[in-house]
Amino acid sequence: MAGDQQLKNLRNRTYLNKDFDAFRGDLLRYARTYFGDKIQDFSEASVGGLLLDMAATVSDSMSFYLDHQFREMSWSTAVENANVSRMIAEAGIKPKGAAPSVVTVSMYVQAPSKLVNGEYVPNEDTLPKVLQSTLLASSAGVIFSTAEDVDFAEKNRLGDLVAKYNTGTTDASGNPTTFILKRDVTCISGKIAIETFEVGTNPEPFFSVSLGNSDPSEILEVLDSEGNVYYEVQTLSQDTVFRAFPNFSADSEEVSRSIEVIPAPRRFVHNFNVTSRRSTIQFGGGTALTTADDAIPDPETLALPLYGTSTLNRFSIDPNSLLNTKTLGVKPENTTVRVTYRYGGGASHNVAARTIRGIQTLKIEFPDNCPASTASSIRASFDVRNDSPAAGGSNAPTIEEVRSQIPAARNQQERIVTKEDLISRVYTLPTKLGRVYRAAVRPNPDNPLASQLFICSKDSSGFLTVSSDTLKKNLRVYLNEYRLISDAIDVLDARVINFRVKFTIFVSPNSNKSTTLQSVIARLNDILSVNNFQIDQPIMLSDLQNVIINTGGVLTLVDLKIESLSGTVQGRSYSNVTHNVKQYTKRGVVFGPPGSIFELRYSQNDIVGTAL
Repeated sequence: MAGDQQLKNLRNRTYLNKDFDAFRGDLLRYARTYFGDKIQDFSEASVGGLLLDMAATVSDSMSFYLDHQFREMSWSTAVENANVSRMIAEAGIKPKGAAPSVVTVSMYVQAPSKLVNGEYVPNEDTLPKVLQSTLLASSAGVIFSTAEDVDFAEKNRLGDLVAKYNTGTTDASGNPTTFILKRDVTCISGKIAIETFEVGTNPEPFFSVSLGNSDPSEILEVLDSEGNVYYEVQTLSQDTVFRAFPNFSADSEEVSRSIEVIPAPRRFVHNFNVTSRRSTIQFGGGTALTTADDAIPDPETLALPLYGTSTLNRFSIDPNSLLNTKTLGVKPENTTVRVTYRYGGGASHNVAARTIRGIQTLKIEFPDNCPASTASSIRASFDVRNDSPAAGGSNAPTIEEVRSQIPAARNQQERIVTKEDLISRVYTLPTKLGRVYRAAVRPNPDNPLASQLFICSKDSSGFLTVSSDTLKKNLRVYLNEYRLISDAIDVLDARVINFRVKFTIFVSPNSNKSTTLQSVIARLNDILSVNNFQIDQPIMLSDLQNVIINTGGVLTLVDLKIESLSGTVQGRSYSNVTHNVKQYTKRGVVFGPPGSIFELRYSQNDIVGTAL
């Protein structure tokens, strides 16, 4: 009967976040509730206690590993280095070893003179070229290598030597017999190593080789015995790279290099292990014998033939099947791979000024018609010195330091989507390809899918100027690799508006007029510095008034004017842009036309004050 049925005691049970004692207690209550008529003794020395201990141990172990696996799923709580390294790679972070320091080193040579058109100048037939990778040493033993060739015979567009020189020795008549020439070069700390790897026939796809030295900072060159060049890429799916080449245009002094996009069928990725501080180079998976494997597939082969019907149902396709390659790069095969790389670095490489004086390995070339005795004399006179300290060297990051970069890295992208993305890409253009001083983005009023990018640069005198054509071409090639296919970017010159400030003040009777006036001019000079201006940024007259009135000794501001300057004024050269200040002033704000920037060019002359 239903009334005779015995109801079991029901209770909520959970086995999460428990330790051994909690598991044993739950098991003991369960056993006494449901098996109390079978076993009564659950003491530690009994068989029942043994069974409880075994079950609780298994449960505790499984709970521990469950919690551990759950923690290893998050970058913030993972403790195993392998899992942290995997999350770092998934976030797109490419960690590197100890960073080398960078310093500008002055090189000096003493060369014979030559009489040209009645004037003594250095004899160009004897001027040497110091080759890249010349090794220098600091007093602390830190090795630096030159980042580029230094040609003492190089000339600018006017036909003058780029090198600075002064008289070295003179004859009895006081005429120069030798000149001391000076040129600056960028040097990078660290040692350069060359390693070779034998690759057999038909190696496995995506094989890797390990470099022998710790903290590699840069892969300089990867060649095989056939002379094929392997290019470093971020991922093996990247099939093009940028290549820089000398700029021989008229603006070569402002922009020394131009860039182009070239295919990279042979490529590799450089992987650094934060824990071991060692690097590996991973190659692609294709073979040079079947180059079609690394080409874009022929769309014709993907067409679907129709057999016996004139209709076709809707179907889904993967667009990536038309774009993806099969091999992700060509691997070396049956050859010898030579890897040249720089390694070493750290905070200790930030040496002080005037400490790089040693020459470890001098790589130098002379013109063919230079006498051997003269070349030997010039080589013996070679000297170096760093007038500024080295900077940029830092120790290898720890795995915790790299882990902290994961949240920020997940927000990064390799495409230009927002305005901030575009500005960031412009400012990351390598300096040898030209330097953009200011950039701003505005919507194109004639094309809703296009943006107008206004840029300007600085000339050799530090004044704002129109960016060179080569710089804009380099920027076009550079940005084109990151923009979305439906976007258009119009690169335009920003208009530089030069201006003058005139003001009149009443000075306190207890203050010196000249001193007070100079104080006001100095404070205006600070606030109106070009470093404080961006493209499309207006001039706030209230800010200028506040600076003037709050200067010690000023009783009141009588008058304040902004005037536009252009062309040549009193022997000073300004931009050719004229600006109607009165027309563009609204409610105490001086605006410029779209894509313009204000510049106070000659601060000592363009701030004019009168003290009453």
